[in-house]
Amino acid sequence: MCETKNFYLWVLQFFGLLGLLALVLWLALRPESPEYTIVDITIPKSDIDNGGQNGSILYVLEIKNSNKDSSIYYDDTILRFYYGSDTVGEKTIPSFHQGRGKTREVTDSVDVNPRVWKAIRNSISNATAELKVAVLTRIRYRTWGVKSKHHGLHLQGKLLVGSDGKIFGKKKKIKLRRASKKWRSTRQRLLY
Repeated sequence: MCETKNFYLWVLQFFGLLGLLALVLWLALRPESPEYTIVDITIPKSDIDNGGQNGSILYVLEIKNSNKDSSIYYDDTILRFYYGSDTVGEKTIPSFHQGRGKTREVTDSVDVNPRVWKAIRNSISNATAELKVAVLTRIRYRTWGVKSKHHGLHLQGKLLVGSDGKIFGKKKKIKLRRASKKWRSTRQRLLY
């Protein structure tokens, strides 16, 4: 009878330690989401002043993988700018792989929708314009040679653009955050 109790106690301790080890490994190896930051945004002064029908937005987007144990595989990333509820423009960043602890900087431009350009130009000329930016993509993590399932990533941020066509205010870098559920549901239908 005593040997049976010792055996069950040993099995219980073994599985308890195994569960504790699994929890510690999961906490240590759980990957973090990449960080997206708008480093710079510029609307050329010539586009604001000339009164034309067309404009463009020049941007610098920083994508940072802070994981030390996981690299990230990105599907095509859609970057959209909004003025109110109107889409200003959109750019697709092709799929890519990002190594552990690496940072990628994307510098590009977006042609502004002519129907929205006049309202943006007038708003910037008067003081500031509030643009919204959204990032939509799907990612997979690779940890110890094993790829994870796809994870959807929906981020957003608000940009105040001053009369000089640059980011207005004290914050010169705008970190994009998870989209609110209300905002995400309307934008998600457009992506998928």
